[in-house]
Parts: sequence; C-alpha cells; structure tokens
Amino acid sequence: MTLAVVILAAGQGTRMQSKKQKILHDVGGKPMVQHVFEAATAVADLPPVIVVGPGEDGVSNLLGNQAIYVVQPEQLGTGHATKMAEAVTQGKADQVIVTYGDMPLLRASTLQQLAATQNESGATVTMLSLLGELESSFGRVVRDEVGRVIEIVEVAEARQRPNTAELLAIRELNAGVYCFAAAWLWRNIDKLPLRQARSGQEYYLTDMIGLAVEEGQLVMALTIDDADECLGAGTRQELVAVEKAFRRRAARHWMANGVTLIDPDTIYIDQDVAIGQDTIIWPNTYIQGNTIIGDDCILGPNTMIRNAHIGSTCRIEQAMIENGSVASGTRIEPFTQMINSDWPPAAG
Repeated sequence: MTLAVVILAAGQGTRMQSKKQKILHDVGGKPMVQHVFEAATAVADLPPVIVVGPGEDGVSNLLGNQAIYVVQPEQLGTGHATKMAEAVTQGKADQVIVTYGDMPLLRASTLQQLAATQNESGATVTMLSLLGELESSFGRVVRDEVGRVIEIVEVAEARQRPNTAELLAIRELNAGVYCFAAAWLWRNIDKLPLRQARSGQEYYLTDMIGLAVEEGQLVMALTIDDADECLGAGTRQELVAVEKAFRRRAARHWMANGVTLIDPDTIYIDQDVAIGQDTIIWPNTYIQGNTIIGDDCILGPNTMIRNAHIGSTCRIEQAMIENGSVASGTRIEPFTQMINSDWPPAAG
C-alpha cells in the first residue's frame, strides 16, 4: 500500500496576532509545521503534500523542495483544502492521511499506526480519536451498539439536539486526523455539503465520515493514549501549553533512558538533542538545537547549551555554550560564555 500524507497549512492563524503564519512559530525547538513535516516524511511513500494559501512562501522557504506544495486559493474549509491535493496524489497513493500543520506533537508512529489500522481492517476511513475532558470543544465520536463509528457531532450541533446532555457526555473526541482509502476519497470529496461557518461558508472534512456511513462503508477510530499528540496552537497562550507538552515528553524520554533531571518543570530539552547515560541536569538548564551531551556529565543550574558537542564527564555550571565543543573531563567555570569556540582551544 502506497501512503501519501497531506498537511493542511493554509490558515492564517489571525488569533496569534503575528506578522507570520502561526505554523511558523517555534515550539519544541523548531517551527510547528516542521515537526509535522518530519513525522509525515518518516511514514509517507511520497513527498508530503502541503496545502498553503496564496502568496504564502514561509513554509516553502523553510522546507524547500522536500515537499509538494499546492495552493488553496480561497479559505473554504478543510474539505476544500484537502481537495487541492487531489491532482498531485490521485492514482499515486492507495491511502491518504490528512493532518494539520499546527499539531506539532503528533508522532510518526501514530501516523503509521493509523495507516496500518486502516489497511488491516479494510476500513474506508480510519480516524484518530482520544479520550478527553467533557468540556472539550472537540467533536464527539458517536458509535453504534457494536462499536462502529457512525457520526461525529460538533459541540455546537450537539447543543441543538434533543439528547444534548447525552452527546456532550461522550468522552471520545475527534482529533481531526484521518486516513482515507484514496480512491474513495477522491471519488466522493465533491459531495461535501457547503456549511455555514463563522467566517462564511465552508466544506468540512469531518463530513466525509457521514458520507462513508451513508454508503455503508466501514469507519474505524484509533484511540490514542497520549492526549498531548492532539494539541494544537492557534494563540500564544496555546503555544505555552504545547511547549510544556514538549517538555513533558522530553523529560519522560530522558529519565527513561538513564538521565537524571533534578526538576523537570524547569529544564528545557529540544527534540534533536542527544544525552548520554548517567548525566545529571540541574534546574534552569536549556539544551537546544543539535546538541550532543556525553555520559556522566553534570549540567547546571542556570546553564544554556545550544548547538554544541559536550564530551563525557564534563561539569558545566552557570554558563553559556553555543556553537562549540567541550572535551571530555572538562570543568567549565561559572559565568563562562563560549560562543563559536572550543575548549580546550585548538593548537596553533
């Protein structure tokens, strides 16, 4: 089965109140859309397809020719945005995953599992869901008596139905990420109804679920355990929540792999960092960029290390090291600043 991944990235993100698109804001050490792109690249058999708005060159400047870019000329909703990818994927992929450029915590392994579930079950659509809080604004996943997905009900719609309380009590939420049988998707996407939205009329990708059920097609839901994967960031307040989720993920990973974090809530470790066994990291330490830390180091407190290579058994406290290297067994004295330099210095 050939898999294509479509990343919807045409939204302006006006709530961010920024001069640049929201998906170009950094979280976890790199722009949001780059996290999503890297996850897509890891699982897709074709270069990821990124749907952008007219005149938006920020994403293409970031990712270059690693992706295929298509333009959504008008913002007419997620269904319309997905249709823009039809010409570059039709006949080239058996499965199409559609996801969003502002979901940077979504793992490649989850996308792979979504595609595998769709393939093994023979489902026409497999969607990603999570168990969340009752006050969530995510759409509710409605299942029949044997557990098949039969509907997604948005909160606003649920409030207009006679069984409002019953619908809003459903804890299984729609994450908005789908894997489609490609031939079925492109055969049916023009059937999406035009719905009234806050900013005008739009075609919702969510309605593909209803179309599949009406046809008697099988719709499956893959429920994930880590709700952080479904976090998006449309405001600067939400950026904070996503950044904290990245920190939680990094802390869990490194403590499970033999690194001691004295106070994980005050330690920042970017995604591309590598840290050796039995290293101890004290509070208010930032390890950023493409940094490699050896075994048995003691780092911090109050230390920043960025794009550096630190050997084993080093002691670095209240210092800043950027774009340099420190040899194994070195102690860096407090209040040292090393930028574009190595220690010990190269001979000559």
